[in-house]
Amino acid sequence: MIKRLGLFLLTNILIMVTISIVIRIFGFDVYLTKAGLNYTALLGFCLIWGTGGAFISLLLSKTIAKFAMGVQEIDGRGEFSFIYQTVKRLSQKAGIPMPEVGVYDSPEVNAFATGPSKDSALVAVSTGLLQRMNSHEIEGVLAHEVAHIANGDMVTMTLIQGVVNAFGMFLARVIGYIAGIALGRGDDEGRGNNYFIQWIVTFVFDIFFSILGSMVVAYFSRYREFQADKGGAKLAGRDAMIAALENLRRYVNTLELEDRGASLASLKISGREGFLALFSTHPPLEERIHALKQMR
Repeated sequence: MIKRLGLFLLTNILIMVTISIVIRIFGFDVYLTKAGLNYTALLGFCLIWGTGGAFISLLLSKTIAKFAMGVQEIDGRGEFSFIYQTVKRLSQKAGIPMPEVGVYDSPEVNAFATGPSKDSALVAVSTGLLQRMNSHEIEGVLAHEVAHIANGDMVTMTLIQGVVNAFGMFLARVIGYIAGIALGRGDDEGRGNNYFIQWIVTFVFDIFFSILGSMVVAYFSRYREFQADKGGAKLAGRDAMIAALENLRRYVNTLELEDRGASLASLKISGREGFLALFSTHPPLEERIHALKQMR
């Protein structure tokens, strides 16, 4: 736990220091001048802060996942040779380089794909998934993750997240600046009050646009999940994908009956309903299964 927390803090410090240096080099740190807002500098500031952190996290994603989840890399020998060989076959069929394959100890039915590119990706599965699913269902799960890599979803979602972040930061600071002028005093004595109003309004709209941005990112994420399901069906067969999702649905229902919640990362499912569904990164299992059944 301490090691994971230390890695998290170290990663964030690295990101902040790197971005701060880049912003200072390009002079984007001074976007508010006596003459008003320098929109070019502000845009550069927001783009670097908005996208820089996202892309640095993407570059480090595989290393962080291995360390944080305790992923043990496997090869074509030993107890988990089936997993390795299945990923190898699916990757060849998808036309992508062989990703690294790993297993980590967790009771949850879970699998994920990560990495900065198709050439440097990782597919990892939990021991809970291996214990709960048969080989047919596991193949469906692995096909879904390989499809994520083949579709370039990690880079696509990072780019969307970065653009949304930058756009929100830019608007919040423009609105904050306008509010400082409109609500503050124009004389020298009121300048400090203007800055305070500007800071408060910017802070409020940073939160507001962050919430809206989360909804936008979640929408694209749900769309990519449907595409990964389709890609997985083409790689492993529609029946394998449906069987895997049906198994997950039974597992979710069991957890709900036991009142343990339904927090799963496997093929990523969220049980949110109503307004909270707008923030869900993954569609309901029922919708995913229905979409696969309608697929020709």
